[in-house]
Parts: sequence; structure tokens; C-alpha cells
Amino acid sequence: MAKQVSHLQMLANAAARERDASPATAVARVELSGTRQRLATILKEEAGLDDDRVLDCFRTADETGQSLDRVLFEKNYAPEESLLKAFAKMLGIEFAATIGTITVPPEFVQKIPVSFSRNYNLVAISHVNGSTRIATCTPFDLQPLDDLAKMLESNVEPVLCPRAEITQLINRAYRHKADGVDDALSSIEDEDIVGLAAEIEESEDLLDVANKAPIIKLVNTVLFQALKLRASDVHLQPYPDRLQVRFRIDGLLHDMQTVPKKAQEAIISRVKVMGKMDIAERRLPQDGRASIKLGDGDVDVRISSIPSGDGERIVMRLLDKTAKIYNLDEIGLEPRNRDLLLKYLDYSHGIILVTGPTGSGKTTTLYGALTQMNSAELNILTIEDPIEYNLPGISQVQVAVKKGLTFAAGLRSFLRQDPDVLMVGEIRDLETAEIAIRAALTGHLVFSTVHTNDAPSTITRLVDIGLEPYLVSSSLLIVIAQRLVRTICMRCREYEDPDDVTRAKLREVGLSLDRLPNGKVAIGRGCEECFRSGYSGRTAIYEFMPVDDVVRTQVMNRSSATDMKRSAIERGLVTLRMDGVDKIIHGRTTADEVMRVTQLDVF
Repeated sequence: MAKQVSHLQMLANAAARERDASPATAVARVELSGTRQRLATILKEEAGLDDDRVLDCFRTADETGQSLDRVLFEKNYAPEESLLKAFAKMLGIEFAATIGTITVPPEFVQKIPVSFSRNYNLVAISHVNGSTRIATCTPFDLQPLDDLAKMLESNVEPVLCPRAEITQLINRAYRHKADGVDDALSSIEDEDIVGLAAEIEESEDLLDVANKAPIIKLVNTVLFQALKLRASDVHLQPYPDRLQVRFRIDGLLHDMQTVPKKAQEAIISRVKVMGKMDIAERRLPQDGRASIKLGDGDVDVRISSIPSGDGERIVMRLLDKTAKIYNLDEIGLEPRNRDLLLKYLDYSHGIILVTGPTGSGKTTTLYGALTQMNSAELNILTIEDPIEYNLPGISQVQVAVKKGLTFAAGLRSFLRQDPDVLMVGEIRDLETAEIAIRAALTGHLVFSTVHTNDAPSTITRLVDIGLEPYLVSSSLLIVIAQRLVRTICMRCREYEDPDDVTRAKLREVGLSLDRLPNGKVAIGRGCEECFRSGYSGRTAIYEFMPVDDVVRTQVMNRSSATDMKRSAIERGLVTLRMDGVDKIIHGRTTADEVMRVTQLDVF
């Protein structure tokens, strides 16, 4: 093993010896231990923990036998990045805040099962001079590092890194490796399907497929593959001769595995059991929810079934709770828009609305804003349907319509919780809108979303649903419209002189050739990394419309959305298509993508 791992082993041995102490001397030993005293000092300096919290963590580690890092992460006394920096300083090892652009050594993917890598959050980031640098987020969990060194037949050198970064790198590294779907399909026999619905049990972990029935193994493996490929939805679409599995990746559907027709009913039954749905009811639409585990991470699955001529059709929306929560620097905001948003985040009251169709990244933008604001001085409450990601330090409430907990009911209750900042998942009706405005006018900063095409039409929509114009004009601070465009794959991006077809598309989005760097346009040639599509990942394009005095007057006069937009552009509004053009100029996306998600600016 490498020198750094030996250092970790010495610390672990010292901690084990200290745990033999009697409870009566626990505090004294915490104070007398040189190693712990040094770590306590670093935790206070680097992570901002006070003495009581440090001692509480040491006591919990002694009483439960858990490693100190796991105790600190579970208690959530400080941000993960701060704790990792403190551990890195204590142990004298490297900390890496991001590893998103790193390529995992091929030998790691070949030798290490994805289940091991995902379960223990370990992934190689380089191999130099016979030593493999391993990214980890649990520095005191030494046994997996020892096992990894044996499997790799190499010394390993730990590098501390946030869990979300490690998860993303693992997903990218293993996504081209065989997933076992074909093996699961080949093991399905006729006798497996007879009476299987009665035998199906809910699986706890997608990685635990060794002793599962073939149908269960197949469904788990399909879901695991979907998560690795960053799919947002899994479609099980029946045809007369087969069941087609389709993934929605970066907003577009892709055909994946084809399942034999004989397995269709068993697979549908398995999914419905996961979602606690009625497997005997095949004539009516049903909705269900499931929570599955992937290693030590949780994934929420929303399941919808509808009857069709060839059998029931299933769509599963995947919400990976371990996925990274993006900050405002990572979601595609141009500097001017970022500065404008930060300005409004400092307001003490008012409404900030984000608008766009389903799947346009509205929640991600709101989460980024809330994360930016999150501090011990603010009481931040959200009501969502569903809760897509867990935000540390923020109280999140799940809508439950059947129990009477609607957006309006939850928001009304929030006002009695002494909030500073409120986030409402969506303004769907007049009641919710009125309560949101009342909250904004009584000293609260409110965030929410509305489904409209652009920023100006959001304002007219609020008036159309029944709000008085004077309430809208006095409470609304800014409206942000957004869409998601696919980004050009950085591994196969090239610049070329545009041909006649590309020139025509550039003219259609309003981009002249003289604005392109050296007159060349960026394209993705297509590679294994991006499935030959030329695109990998997505970014957002934005339309920021502050509600200034001119807009307030227009609202009071009930001006149309077209008039508002024309006036706003004259005063400097950058529309969705204009923002998309900026991203074409900077080589981040293409004219095809901007045309796909935006309309011609007509005003």
C-alpha cells in the first residue's frame, strides 16, 4: 500500500485503541489524545465546528464503532467539501474539488466491478509510476482501499473528493461496459414467467442481483443502466412482437434493449409491484412511486402506466438523490445574468418566477439559487411535487394531494413557520398565486415556477388567472424564462467553415458569420463518449426580464405580452434565442439545438 494509506491505518489503529476506554473517561481521552486534538483543531478552523459538536462526533464514533468521517457526514454539521478539506489537511493528502474532466484508467474499469466502485465510492483518476490515485469521500474507511489495491495489484494513493463528483465519474467510466442486460434476457425461460407476479419481492438494492429471479434481475439492470447513462426517464413501450426499452437522455429518446414479448407481462408486473400499484388492474391508468437504492444512495422512481392496444405502457421518471446539485456558476448563466440574479437574491421580499416547459431545468435553477442563499441566518422552506434533491439545511415538504396537502395548503401553513425564504414548486391556480403574493407583500422572498413560453407571457398569465394587476406589479421582482440545449461533446468538438445549410440555419437564429471566431462554427464529430451524437450533457439558455417601472405601468394598463416584449428588447432584454446565439458563438451548442427549443422572436 502507498504511504498515505499506511498513515490512515495508523490513525485507525489509534482510534480503535481509544474506543476501549470506559464511558467515564471518554471526554478526558478526547481531550488528551494528540491525534484527536489536532483533528478537532482542524475541524474547528476549516469546517467551522464548535467544541460541542466535535466532542459529540467523537463520542458517537466511540459508541457506534463507525468511522469518524461517516459520523460527521451523517450529522451534517458542516458542508461535505469543508469536512473533506479538513481531513485532507489532517492526513496530508490531496483534495480535489472537481474531477469532471478526468478519464478513468481503462485497467480500473476492466478489473474492478462497477458494483464495488459504486458501493464504496472509489474510482481511479490516474496511474503513475506503479501507483494508482483513487478518489474517495470516506478517508477512514480503509478496508475497501486495501481490497482495491489487491484487485489492481498496485499501490493506491487516496485523493479526497466530493461524493457527487465521484458518482458522476463512475457513471461516465462504466457506461460503455456491458451491463448484464443480455445475460438477464438469455436466462429468462418460460417457466420463470408462470406465476412470477406472486413471487416478486421488492428489491432493496439495484446492485444486489446475484440471487434474484431473472425478471427482477432484468428490471434492476435496466434501471441501473439508465442511471449510468444519466437518463431522466425509462419507457417500456409494448409492440405486437416485443417490449421496447427506451431511455430519455439529454432530452431525447433513444431505443435501448428489445425484450421478448413473452416476458412483457412479468416485467410490467414487477414494475407495478415496485410502485405499489394494482397488478390485476390493466384497463385503467395508474400512478405509483418507488424508492430504490443504488449502493448507499437513494433513487426515487415515479411510475405511470396506461393501457394500450399491445399491453400496458410504463414510463418511469428517475430522480437520483445522489446526483450533483449545481450551483449558479454551472448552469449556463452568462455573467450579466448571474450578477442580475445575485442582486435579486439579496432582496428581503418579493417574487422571483422561473418559467418554461416540463424538463427545462427550472427546479435546477431554483435549487442553485437556494443553495447560494442557504445559511444559518435564514429559515428556508420549500413545498415540491416531488422533492427532486435533498438540500442540506433547508426544510422540504412533499405535496400529498390525497391527504389535502396541496401547494396552496402547504404555503398557507408555511406562513406560520416564521420563514425568510419560500419556494413553491409551481403556481397552478389562483389560490396558490394569491397566497404567494400575500407572502411576498408581508416580507418574504418567494420562488416559484409557471408554465409559459417566455418571460412577458408569464406576467399576462398571472393576470389572466384572476390576480389583480396592482398585486402583480407590486410583488413581482423578476421573471426568468429558460430552456435546455444539448452541449457539444468536448472530446470530439471541432471547428469548421460552415457550409450552405449551416449558414442558412445561422441566419435563421439571427447569427451573422462575422460574429463567429475566425468565421468558423463548432460541431461535434461524434465519438464513443457521446454515442456518436456529437452532444454530451446540457446547459440552459435564459431570458431575464426584471419588473421595472415600465413593466409595472404596462401591467397596470393590461398591455399584451407582445407589447411588453417589444418594449423590453428596446431596453436591452436578451431573449432565449439571443442567449442561445451567444452559446453558439462560444462553441457550446449548435444552431440546430437553439432552433429546436426556441421560436423566432416575433414582436
